[in-house]
Amino acid sequence: MIFSELYSAYYNTVARIIETAFTPGVTEKELQQHVLENAFSESVLTILPSLKSGKWPLLKKDLSPVLKHIPTMPLTLLEKQWLKAICEDPRMKLFGVAFPYLADVEPLFTRDHYRIFDQYVDGDPFEDETYIRNFRLVLNAIREKKPIQVTLTNRFGKEAWTRLVPVGMEYSMKDDKIRVIADKCKFRTFNLGRITSCEYYTRNGPWRLPPPRDERVELTMIITDERNALERALLHFAHFEKQCERLEDNRYLLRLKYYEQDDIEMVIRILSFGPCVQVIGPESMVEHVKKRLKKQIGCELR
Repeated sequence: MIFSELYSAYYNTVARIIETAFTPGVTEKELQQHVLENAFSESVLTILPSLKSGKWPLLKKDLSPVLKHIPTMPLTLLEKQWLKAICEDPRMKLFGVAFPYLADVEPLFTRDHYRIFDQYVDGDPFEDETYIRNFRLVLNAIREKKPIQVTLTNRFGKEAWTRLVPVGMEYSMKDDKIRVIADKCKFRTFNLGRITSCEYYTRNGPWRLPPPRDERVELTMIITDERNALERALLHFAHFEKQCERLEDNRYLLRLKYYEQDDIEMVIRILSFGPCVQVIGPESMVEHVKKRLKKQIGCELR
């Protein structure tokens, strides 16, 4: 893996320790603090003892550094090529991030090197200037907890106007669309691509108060590891807080936490695994899955 908190934590921790060791009179407790803050809990038994004993020959016995200069971690060519490939993703333009020092670097891969299956082709226009402007304004409104007023095209093709407090955004890989999660309006979620105009709302009103945080729900599933279902599920739900434990030879219990507002999205994701995944809690999610399956059996697909 090129970039990963899991695999780079130790390197970054040791680099911080060496950097702090250049400070005259530094104590062992101060160096150990870097381990507690940047590495994993069990690392307190490994990192500093290895440095003190000379197993990792980077510190002297008095805890002063062996190196003459503070260490730096420049990017490798492979890392630069990976960054260049990510920069060419049209979604990167939404954030206005630029890497001018990568101008002469060849990307590690391009969009011609891979194909995406099971995805709708009418995704959002990520390179459209109006779309980019709306995205940045909504993102700033979320960060600053400010209300906005938007004009959008509803699913019937008619223009609608509303004011709202945006509390988040989510990207649907299947739809290739970004949704705005709203509060204080009748639209709980809607596609960002439907917005035709977007501005900050500057008038007063009781609804302008910051919305409460949505509660998280713990989802419990049993995964039967057929057709590589366990690995696919862990990858699919990689960005959720989760725990996984083995029950039998090919059966696993997966618990993960998600926001209640994402119920519909979670149902769609779960059903994509077919009979390999069984939902056992909470009861509300079990009912959501049953209801969707009954619609599919009755050919009322939605």
